[in-house]
Amino acid sequence: MKPLEQQNAFYRPLWRRVAIVVAVGLWLAFELYYVRDGLWIAVAAGFLAYAAWTFLVNWPKTPDKPTQA
Repeated sequence: MKPLEQQNAFYRPLWRRVAIVVAVGLWLAFELYYVRDGLWIAVAAGFLAYAAWTFLVNWPKTPDKPTQA
């Protein structure tokens, strides 16, 4: 069974998935350099790991636009 993210058509374009991972990475950088609160660094790092795994590494290798027959 696919995760819910992989069933949603909103996440199909690669640029949206990359934008989500970059946004979470920027959040982690903000926490690391300005806030320096260990709890939020761990939360942001966990979200970044999950987003990178789900949206980039483990995403099914299908074209962004489905072909019409």
